[in-house]
Amino acid sequence: MSDLSKPRLRELLAAASRARLWVIGDVMLDQFVWGRVSRISPNLMPGGAANVARNVTALGGSADLAGVIGKDEAGQTLRDLLASERIGCRSLVTSARRRTTTKMRIVAGQQQIVRLDRETRGEIDAAATQALLTKLERALPRLDAVVVGDYGKGVVTQALLDGIRDRCKEAGCWLSVDPKPVHQLNLRELSLITPNRKEVFELAGVEDSVRATNPMADSPLQEAVKRLQETLRPALLLVTLGELGMLLCRRNEPPFHVPTVAREVFDVSGAGDTVIAAFTLAIAAGASPVEATIFSNHAAGVVVGKRGTATVSPAELLATFKTHA
Repeated sequence: MSDLSKPRLRELLAAASRARLWVIGDVMLDQFVWGRVSRISPNLMPGGAANVARNVTALGGSADLAGVIGKDEAGQTLRDLLASERIGCRSLVTSARRRTTTKMRIVAGQQQIVRLDRETRGEIDAAATQALLTKLERALPRLDAVVVGDYGKGVVTQALLDGIRDRCKEAGCWLSVDPKPVHQLNLRELSLITPNRKEVFELAGVEDSVRATNPMADSPLQEAVKRLQETLRPALLLVTLGELGMLLCRRNEPPFHVPTVAREVFDVSGAGDTVIAAFTLAIAAGASPVEATIFSNHAAGVVVGKRGTATVSPAELLATFKTHA
């Protein structure tokens, strides 16, 4: 695409290596079990907000992870995995009253057969909230952006989000949020929110109708987006549309649509994590919103061609611009 050339991409990746992001939210341990009954192949990897941080470091950025994990074996395993991928863990809070969220997916071929979750879903208490906000206050002077990943496991509460938003606004720090509409949190005046199409309608409080194959001609979607822009007033709204790509919506400007560049879709697990990580990292590196949209669209196009909650490297991202530049 002409809006982001390969030389410009190289500039952004170089700048991204100096960017510092703070990722907070529901931290998880993902376990995938692939194969047949006669032969299985288990694999452990960081999930949820931890996968967002993992995507940041895979692209060369620096990420510190904040959240709440249990005082258990899964929590220690997750810490070990994070350390192996250069993800800072100083902002993780360990609680004896919670268990580390663990998702086990059993997959045969490309078909998920069953998912087993072990978790504590109650909201974190005031002490844990204050501990996380104190860690943010200490980190903010050296941060370029903050990313909040809400997966409905109890860490992202209204009190926590309000505290993060107030502190980021005071410090002039970029704040991206991947929302969970079932929470019905106050998401007003954020730098970026990244809902998918279904979540746009849920957040807007309107029913979805027939989807058009061209997002620019999708009247119901455009109306739902307009309502969100009026009520939530995000600086940027990035709608992920699966096989139809992404729609960037800015205040007082027409929407910008980019079609997907994915050549093969093997597994969409964690694709949303890649999108918010890549977009925010690009912004921290000095990209324009349009450039960040193309950057994250290419990154997502790579990870959906992999198994599990995957990441994309700078080399893999650059390779996609050989035919899409």
